[in-house]
Amino acid sequence: MIFNKNQKFQKIVESLNEKPAEQNIFNGFLKLYPEEWKQLKTTFTKFNRSKQFGKTIPLPKPEVSLRKEIRIWLKSQK
Repeated sequence: MIFNKNQKFQKIVESLNEKPAEQNIFNGFLKLYPEEWKQLKTTFTKFNRSKQFGKTIPLPKPEVSLRKEIRIWLKSQK
């Protein structure tokens, strides 16, 4: 079954014993969705290797982009 990130974050929050915070959700994501995390890292690595000299398109590291999505999701829950 395919979930969007909002559903995944909600599932992670439901599994937490403590107050939902960015770090807790990030750690929960790594624990509950290791395959998706691996895919994010693989995509980032492939993208960085495929860049041509002098033509850079900034792509945030997977940690940065996931934390940003978590922050946005947390703000939308308030």
